[in-house]
Amino acid sequence: MISSDTAAKVQGALPFWISFLLIPAVWLSAIVGGWWVLIIPVLTWYLFSALDVVGGLNLENVDPDTADEHLSLYVLLTSLWVPIQFLTIFGLIYYAGQAEHLGTWEKIGLFFSVGAATGTVGINYSHELMHQKNKRERFLGDALLAMVLYSHFRSEHLLVHHRYVGTPRDPVTARYGEGFHRYFPRVLRQCWHSAFGAEKAMLARKDLPWTDLSNPFFRYWALQVGFIVLAFLLGGVAGILLFVFQAFIAIWQLELVNYVEHYGLTRKHLGDGKYEHVQPRHSWNAAHKASNWMLINLQRHSDHHYKPDRRFPLLQTYTEADAPQLPYGYPVMTMAAMYPRLWKKIMNPRVQRWREMYYPEITQWRAYNKALNPLPK
Repeated sequence: MISSDTAAKVQGALPFWISFLLIPAVWLSAIVGGWWVLIIPVLTWYLFSALDVVGGLNLENVDPDTADEHLSLYVLLTSLWVPIQFLTIFGLIYYAGQAEHLGTWEKIGLFFSVGAATGTVGINYSHELMHQKNKRERFLGDALLAMVLYSHFRSEHLLVHHRYVGTPRDPVTARYGEGFHRYFPRVLRQCWHSAFGAEKAMLARKDLPWTDLSNPFFRYWALQVGFIVLAFLLGGVAGILLFVFQAFIAIWQLELVNYVEHYGLTRKHLGDGKYEHVQPRHSWNAAHKASNWMLINLQRHSDHHYKPDRRFPLLQTYTEADAPQLPYGYPVMTMAAMYPRLWKKIMNPRVQRWREMYYPEITQWRAYNKALNPLPK
């Protein structure tokens, strides 16, 4: 007999496993071919947008002091995705090379879907894993990032983004008025440099050069090269191209989410290069039930930045009194971000209300932001 306590734990964790349905879906699309190869973006963008409407908001909070031993099913979820994603990416590279029923455009569409899965789920799970103290989980996070050629995201996220979010020193914080198509190339360039610079500075404080083997960039490069070589062995030059293509789509998905999470929000400058402490109000919150299942509560981003060490099932949601609220979940918001005029129509009035609510003493925001946070040319 299963105890009522065990049943309750399973019931609570089960909805978050919904993302695993993407794996059989992408494999089935490869077997069938045709327009079915685009099934993953249809599911992650459109189906979950509809499910958010049907499911509504989840405003309940789990006890944040719940011990790790009661979270085993949640921990297993993120860890198990790693080998499954590995087998899916490289299995499909080999399969696509042998599949005569798949034309060139179908293969491209298929790996667009793979990238949508590795970006929407894989990078998100790596984000959860990299925040843990457990070395095994951190390595699994590194493996997921290497599968999308974005290993430096770990260094940038932990050493730069969390420390400087909402300030000019954080490349990832989207500036007010900055469209995504301007934001995307900027963060691709700046985040690599900020991540490498952060690791180099840490080594310098230990009187070590950046070439010291303790620099995690050597591990990043080794993992990435290893995966590229494996893609070549399984699919030749075409295998490398498909692997790189899915990685680009995954990175694009990640940076769309990054763009949404902090758009227009800034921490108040206190003088002498210091800023107020990070609060829930410095990240956009979204309590939409279905998309939070798929994204393992990533949309409770206000609490993640406030308490970065909390595992995803313990993240708290907030009301508008404590954190700014997105009108829709990430699937809708990331699609809107691709259209700057639509995005600004939706979000700029909300940023204005946020400013009036939390910082009424700042009346000249244009001059304030220009002095602290000028957009790069």
